[in-house]
Amino acid sequence: GSSCFATAQCCEELVASRRARRNTMNATSREIAVAALEAGMDAMRADYDESLDTIWMLISAMLVFFMHAGFSLLEAGCVRSKNTQNILTKNLMVVSVGFLCWYFAGFAVGLGPDPTAPNRFAGSKGAVMDDFWVTKSQFRVWFFQGAFCATGGTIVSGAMAERT
Repeated sequence: GSSCFATAQCCEELVASRRARRNTMNATSREIAVAALEAGMDAMRADYDESLDTIWMLISAMLVFFMHAGFSLLEAGCVRSKNTQNILTKNLMVVSVGFLCWYFAGFAVGLGPDPTAPNRFAGSKGAVMDDFWVTKSQFRVWFFQGAFCATGGTIVSGAMAERT
């Protein structure tokens, strides 16, 4: 009888020690799994935020860009009919030349800071989209600010309609 009792007690102790070991391993593996899931969620959240920022800036840039069509219609309605074609051509040229100037020099002067020389009046990095592939968010900033650059030129050209 005592050997059965000892064997049963040994089995219970063995089962208890295995359960304790399994619970310890499960707790450790659970902690590792939770940490891995949290890291994955943080990466997904960063990608999600980047996507939302890009969508928002592109929609905003397109709205600003479509202001050119509104200015063209406004200016075409404010000038005599013989000058309508001239003003529409001028608006198209202002947008085209405005974006070309923004591409070659505008972004670098306006938004291209040189981190090695922080006290300069104008920037020098980013001319002709230099190093844009390093941080791809620069493309959306370039388009958004370029749309404003070209819109500013369109406003000035509309103020001078039929006066030059």
